Amino acid sequence: MSKNAKNRESKRRLRRAATKPEQKIPLYGGQAVLEGVMMRGRRYMALAMRAPNGKIVLHSEKLGPIYQSQVARIPFLRGLVLLWDALALGTRALTISANIQSGEDQKIEGAPLAITLVFSLVFAIGLFFLAPAGISHFIEGWLGLPSIWGSILEGFIRLGVLIGYLILVGRVEEIRRVFGYHGAEHKTIHAFESAAKLTSREVDKFPRQHPRCGTAFLLTVVVFSILLFALIGPMPLLPRLVLRILLIPILASLAYEYLRWSAAHFNNPIVRILVSPNLALQDLTTRPPDKGMLEVGIAAFKQMKRLEEKAEN
Repeated sequence: MSKNAKNRESKRRLRRAATKPEQKIPLYGGQAVLEGVMMRGRRYMALAMRAPNGKIVLHSEKLGPIYQSQVARIPFLRGLVLLWDALALGTRALTISANIQSGEDQKIEGAPLAITLVFSLVFAIGLFFLAPAGISHFIEGWLGLPSIWGSILEGFIRLGVLIGYLILVGRVEEIRRVFGYHGAEHKTIHAFESAAKLTSREVDKFPRQHPRCGTAFLLTVVVFSILLFALIGPMPLLPRLVLRILLIPILASLAYEYLRWSAAHFNNPIVRILVSPNLALQDLTTRPPDKGMLEVGIAAFKQMKRLEEKAEN
């Protein structure tokens, strides 16, 4: 099959794999880790990793009650709560996978986990929000730009920083393999949502882009930041930076709801056009997984699904 034919088939499968109405199919999520994949349900998360000896190691944990609470069903509020917990869960999953690869049997919990999470957030806020705001403020004053054009410039700087960062980290071999597992995670979830057999051969037929991907979330935040910040008039640098930080929860909540909505209506031609940039950006954060990566993604999903079904019975 030619490359163009494969691309057309991938697009067809992506449309067929589009998420069905939320009440009919669970919105399972996941994350790639070091030599592994984490899959998350409503009650359990399961982590499958390829150990240095070549065997697949499974680890599972019961999720906190927040995932089953009423808060997790309230639009706009649920995004903030679940995203924060997902950050902590993802950090813990990365830690466990790193320990497996290094042969250490320990976890980062409590204060060390909180410090790691806070440091990551501070770094991300500084790089993706404060730095673009400061640079655009300087250029805006230097060129005498209207505030609306300064906000648009800030958004494009933020987008450039995001794309440049993804390209840069993607050159690291370990991260390239993580991106391969990221592709395996997406393919596995697509296969489940299409009621396909969860075998490496069948799963590999599905696209490695997914409408609810975290990469799509980041791009959506950037686009919404352009729209939201453009509505705010000119202000001195310090208030501008403070406001950018204060508005992050609003941007995150809006982006979360938009992703849920677009994924649920992906079969609509207009929606597919709207989310096409989100899917295109995932070419930087996913890579075609090999058979071993697919086996790991499938193992994580099956373990999570088994625990979910057991809890429901």
